[in-house]
Amino acid sequence: MSDLGWLLPLGTWLSPSYPVGAFSYSHGLEWVVEAGKVTDVTGLADYVATVLEAGAGWADLVLLAASWRAAATDDAAGFEEVRELAQALRGTAETSLETTQQGASFVLATRAAWPGTPLDRLAGDQPLTYPVAFGAAAAGQIPLAAALLGFAQAVAANLVSAGVRLIPLGQTDGQRTLALLASIVARIAAAAEAASLDEIGTAAPAIDLSSMRHETQYTRLFRS
Repeated sequence: MSDLGWLLPLGTWLSPSYPVGAFSYSHGLEWVVEAGKVTDVTGLADYVATVLEAGAGWADLVLLAASWRAAATDDAAGFEEVRELAQALRGTAETSLETTQQGASFVLATRAAWPGTPLDRLAGDQPLTYPVAFGAAAAGQIPLAAALLGFAQAVAANLVSAGVRLIPLGQTDGQRTLALLASIVARIAAAAEAASLDEIGTAAPAIDLSSMRHETQYTRLFRS
């Protein structure tokens, strides 16, 4: 796709209207809000920043980059390595469901509506996590830097949207939160482009614990 045509699939695939079901997940945030640990814009921004810098957000961006590179070079063995690693990385049942369900939905919608991406030959019958599926679809169509930046922003925006509904906050406060996160989103996306799979570790055990507690939370709006 020449010139800026890649903006069309990028904007479409990361739109809240793309049928991956991202709106139904809070990544443990629902329990944290109920416990009174996140109550305002600053707390929400800190939570999302932790996901991006030290949690699943960072891991997903590194996986996306590796998937993109494997798909762009038609490296089926390398892609399978990334797929298997991604399946093993989630720390809880709910966050595993979060990424595999979104991945399956993304594959289904993209292969049906946007045929011709590397997903057609790489998806197969094995489950794909969301970042791995997205990276494969973007390869050859969307520049890697743009794919990473867009995906990181989408992760942040989805969690902020969940926070707006849960705390609750107004829509303007939601935008203030995203503005606070803008430099972090840009920095993490750039770091992921330069990172190897050896740098994929996470250090956010409190978020995993929040997800585990969410599994038995009495009243829930979200699936994670």
